[in-house]
Amino acid sequence: MTHSPIDPFTPAVELAAAIRRKEVSPVELADCFLERMDRLDPRLNAFCHRADDDVRKAASSAADAVARAASVEDLPPFHGVPLPVKDLADVAGWPTTHGSAGAGQEPAEASDPVVRRFVDAGFVLLGKTTTSEFGSLPFTESEALGISRNPWDPDRTPGGSSSGAGAAVAAGMAPIAHAEDGGGSIRIPASCNGLVGLKPTRGLVTNAVVEVEGLGTGGVLTRSVADTAAVLDVLARHDPGAWWSPPTPRASFAAAMKTAPPTGLRIGVLTDSPIDGIRVHPACVEAVDVALRTLESAGQHIVDTPLPLPPTDELVTAFTTLWNVGGAGITLAEPDRVEPHNRALREAARAIDSWAYAEGVRRTQQLSRRIVEGFLAGFDLLVTPAMACLPPLVGAWRTGTEDDPLRALWNSYPMGVFTSVFNVTGQPAISLPVHHDEATGLPVGVQIVAAPWREDLLLQVSRTLELALPWAGRRPSVG
Repeated sequence: MTHSPIDPFTPAVELAAAIRRKEVSPVELADCFLERMDRLDPRLNAFCHRADDDVRKAASSAADAVARAASVEDLPPFHGVPLPVKDLADVAGWPTTHGSAGAGQEPAEASDPVVRRFVDAGFVLLGKTTTSEFGSLPFTESEALGISRNPWDPDRTPGGSSSGAGAAVAAGMAPIAHAEDGGGSIRIPASCNGLVGLKPTRGLVTNAVVEVEGLGTGGVLTRSVADTAAVLDVLARHDPGAWWSPPTPRASFAAAMKTAPPTGLRIGVLTDSPIDGIRVHPACVEAVDVALRTLESAGQHIVDTPLPLPPTDELVTAFTTLWNVGGAGITLAEPDRVEPHNRALREAARAIDSWAYAEGVRRTQQLSRRIVEGFLAGFDLLVTPAMACLPPLVGAWRTGTEDDPLRALWNSYPMGVFTSVFNVTGQPAISLPVHHDEATGLPVGVQIVAAPWREDLLLQVSRTLELALPWAGRRPSVG
C-alpha cells in the first residue's frame, strides 16, 4: 500500500490516530524521522545517542501488532509514534552520559519509570537527545556532547537543559520529545524553539528518585496543547514504588482540555524580574501583553495583585543550596573531566555540612509556602514571560567564566529567572509560543502558572490561547 507523504510536523496524537486508521505504518514513521535526523542533525546536534537498529526493530514490532490487533482500540494510545529520550534518563541497554565527558559508557540495566510509561503507551524510543552536563545550565555547549543549535537561528542556543529535545521537535526530527525540568528545562527550550512545554506539579510525574529535593520533574516538549495533555495522561499515573506519588487523576487531562475554562478567572501578571538587576527584553513583555489581551477578551479578569516574592538574596540562596547537589548520585568514570562550573558547584555543596543543608531545605519549603499562599489568595493563574531574553547567541554564557566558572550560572539567569521560582514552589507551569520577535523572527514564549494540581485549568486556558493565537503553521529556517 502506498501512503501519502508524511508531514514531520504532524502532532503525535494525530500520528497515533493515522496509525490506528492504517494510513501510515510505524515503520514508515521511523524511517521518516531517521532520514530527517541524518539530514538535519549534523547542523543542529540534537541527538547524542542513535540506535537506529533498535528503532527499526521496535517500529517493525509495532507494525506487526497493528496487523494482529483484533481491534485498533486495543492498541496503546501512542502506538508506533517515535519519541526520543533526554540523556539524563536511563533507557535499558543504552548508555546514559548525563551530558558529561566524565561519565561511563556502560549501558543502563533498567529504564527509568518515566521511560517505562512511554514504552507502555506505545511510543517507539528514537535515540537520546543532548543535555547540558547534569542538566545544570539552560544550554548545551560541552566537551562531551558539543554545541546544540536552534533551528530558528543556528547561531543561537535552543535553550536547555533539554536542548536536543527542543531542537529535535522544532526541526521536525521528532514529533514529540521527552524532557525534564529542574529550573526551567522544559519551559526554556519551549520558548526558544516555539513549542509547548509543561512542567507538572511536583510529584505528579515520578522518576526513580525525587530529583533535587523535588525541584525536578519529567514531561515532554510538543507542538500542541492536545499532545501535552494526552501525554500527561500517560505520565501522571500512580507509582506504587514511590511514596510521594499521588493517586492517578480521576479525570483525563485530554478530556478536560477540550472544555472551555470558566470565565472571570483572576489573572495575575509578573513582568519584572524576580531577581534584581536583570532587564526583561521588550519582546518578552510583549508576549505577556499578547496573552493578556487574548485572555481578557475571552472573559478573564486581569488583576494587579503582586506575587509575594522573597528578596533576591533569599530566593537565590534557597535555590542554589539545592541546585549545588544536582550532580549527586551520578557515577563518574573520570571525575576530572567534569566541567569547571559543575566542579565549582560540587565544591560549594561539599563546603556546607548536613545540618546547613537541612536548614536550606527547610528554608526553601518555607519560602515555597509563602509564595503559594500568596498566589492562592490573589490569583487563579499567573502570566509571566517564559524568559527575560531572546535565545542567546552560542557562547554568550562564557563571559567571565575564565576567572569564575560559576559565572556560567549567573550569565544564564535571564533564561531561567521566571521559570525557576515555580520549581521551588512546585506549581504547574507551561510555556506557550504566543509571540514572535519582529526584529529577529525568533519565537517568544509566555509562561502561565496555576495552583498546585490544577493542570486541568492550565491546559484549558492554554487551549484557549492556542485557538486564538495559532502557532501550528510556523516553521524554523532549519527543517
